[in-house]
Amino acid sequence: MSIIIDEGKRTFTLETRSTAYQMKVDEHGTLLHTWYGKKLSDDDLSYAVLRKDRGLSGNPHDVGLYDRTYSLDLLPQEIACYGAGDYRISTLRVQYENGASALSLTYDSYEILKEKYDIPDLPASYSYDRNDKTLVVRLKDVEADILVELYYGVFEEKDVITRTMRICNLSDQAIKLLNAGSMTLDFTGGDFDILTFYGKWAGERQVQRTKLQHGVFSIGSVRGASSPHYNPSCILCSEDTNEDRGEAYGLAFVYSGEFLLACEKDGIDQTRLSLGIHPDNFSWELLKDESFMSPEVILTYTENGFSGISHTFHDFIRDNIVRGAWQHTRRPVLINNWEGTYFYFNGEKLIRFAEEARDLGIELFVLDDGWFGNRNDDNAGLGDWVPNEKKLGMTMEELGLCIKSTGVSFGIWFEPEMVNEDSDLFREHPQWAVSIPDRKPNLSRNQLVLDVSRRDVQDYLIDHIEAVLAAGDISYLKWDFNRSLCDKFTRALPRERQGEMAHMFVMGTYRILEHLIHDFPNLLIEGCSSGGGRFDCGMLYYTPQIWTSDNTDPIERLSIQYGTSFIYPVSTMGAHVSASPNHQTGRETPFKTRTVIAMSGAFGYELDPEKLSSEEKAMIRKDAELYKEIADTLLYEDYYRLLPPTHPEAAAWEQVTKDGRRAIVSAVWHHVRANMAPVYIKLRGLKGFAHYRITFTEGHSPESLSRLTDTQQKIFKGEIHLKGDTLMNVGLFLPEPVREFDSMMFMVERI
Repeated sequence: MSIIIDEGKRTFTLETRSTAYQMKVDEHGTLLHTWYGKKLSDDDLSYAVLRKDRGLSGNPHDVGLYDRTYSLDLLPQEIACYGAGDYRISTLRVQYENGASALSLTYDSYEILKEKYDIPDLPASYSYDRNDKTLVVRLKDVEADILVELYYGVFEEKDVITRTMRICNLSDQAIKLLNAGSMTLDFTGGDFDILTFYGKWAGERQVQRTKLQHGVFSIGSVRGASSPHYNPSCILCSEDTNEDRGEAYGLAFVYSGEFLLACEKDGIDQTRLSLGIHPDNFSWELLKDESFMSPEVILTYTENGFSGISHTFHDFIRDNIVRGAWQHTRRPVLINNWEGTYFYFNGEKLIRFAEEARDLGIELFVLDDGWFGNRNDDNAGLGDWVPNEKKLGMTMEELGLCIKSTGVSFGIWFEPEMVNEDSDLFREHPQWAVSIPDRKPNLSRNQLVLDVSRRDVQDYLIDHIEAVLAAGDISYLKWDFNRSLCDKFTRALPRERQGEMAHMFVMGTYRILEHLIHDFPNLLIEGCSSGGGRFDCGMLYYTPQIWTSDNTDPIERLSIQYGTSFIYPVSTMGAHVSASPNHQTGRETPFKTRTVIAMSGAFGYELDPEKLSSEEKAMIRKDAELYKEIADTLLYEDYYRLLPPTHPEAAAWEQVTKDGRRAIVSAVWHHVRANMAPVYIKLRGLKGFAHYRITFTEGHSPESLSRLTDTQQKIFKGEIHLKGDTLMNVGLFLPEPVREFDSMMFMVERI
């Protein structure tokens, strides 16, 4: 059983296949956190919670009369409340009508639900497994008459526990939430490193490993979206944890808005980790009998290092976050016209583009920015989601028919949450733009943000987007979001409720997406926010893939896709082959290398096919067919990071089927040196005593094979077979490159 209740000991134990999570109600009604880690026996682990009078840590009034060792400031707890004697970072802060904020929660009751909970108006993981259940633990502040319900979703076979909480106002007075985080995770020790993923536009999710010192470490976003600057996820680990071994805890937020992830190591080396909506610009009013439910956090634990965390998250996101027709379906090989034409096109050009794409084996043509309103650059037209028939030379219906008659599907770009001042929409509804009254708003890319917290704005966008999708018989939508949110104010709420706007904005975006999915169930939506600025599990609930970065330089993409892979599966990463020299960096790279890197994602092209050489077109035909053949292994199996991009010479990675039958290994030389030392990789995920054949995929072998010995050449030509344990322990050397940015991709298949 995944949820074990011991009424006598007053313990709650949540068990997955290999982990356990334990809580205990102590003698004063406090819900203690006693364990999260490997599965243990059914002992009451609260014996390890030591009490001592440490001074300056207050005691609850009735307890402190006779026991100065009991302090909320020192106890590991399941929920950390502000203002009642716990001075560490808090998860929940409530303000009453008189301005006070203290909240003291004690145990009230529990309930076991036979299914996984959901969260109204927010994305949340789901399950079809009858063994997956929910524990609800109810805590109450009796004096304030506030009920807090802690929800724990237990995914037994997935080794995942999810958390959220509901705050219910049962009193006659209005209360205001000033912090409504989703979880607290307390540890009695503090010897941890933390992996976080920082970045910028065109450089998202770079890996940062930090040793936790005393004090507070935090990352977050107040930009209206999760942002490219910090991803709402982390890995907490032991100092000696690496890719293959060591303890690690993974957290990911199922939310696309402002967040705060904070970790505090206190004076006695206890560590507290919290994650939730960022409190800086958040408040939420609750009248009598109203409630608020926070976004979900996904947690997992492993002793198998970063690869163990990644495999759990990848499987869980693919199976329990992503939904719909494209959940486990190979995505079409696409071509996007953006870097091929930018704003300079007409209908005839687009149809030729699609015809060229069909001849190359490409399955989907995507029309990017510039097809609507008065949109010939990025200074006007946003919000006017009406096709520019003068520019196109035809209606959207006619364009859709022409595109599809070439034999490819038709996709299109939108930026629904934005508006230009130079647009008909803004001239008609200036109050729909986010701005502070009597104050000139900030501009970014000469655009403003539409107030998607408003229901009328949501309805406008739903109607106009769906009209275009229907007219063009469109099967793919790229959803962009190209600036951060500031000047936060909505004319739809009174002064005292402005702190609700940012969260309502996110819920408004989710409502629009939910409508599109319901009305167009076969529509493939790709999320985008100037690339990977909103790459999170909240968006993946609606958009099965996300444009990983606007940076299409393949060498830059090595670190971007590497960092993304720690939490998010390859199937969710939009990755395209673009032109060389690259439009962002000017770097020249071989076509083969651009392809090898883009194939570790939802694969496509972003260039003008009319400008390709005959040799490049021949490569695309072969690569498109190869991708269709091996996509299931590339996208939906286990992913291993073999050499990080920080390696002095090369980066390498592997995708291997869960049964060890087939592996695909990719490597890119990002730095060529004179008289290079040999570089070895050790494969993973194979069967130890099985024999394997190694063969290069067509067109992706290094030019230096002829320099190898006869035996070495026979290994890479599949003429000499090696056992799995040899490949995983002795490994393979990478044939030296003959030029910078050379690459290779080879198959390792069981015989």
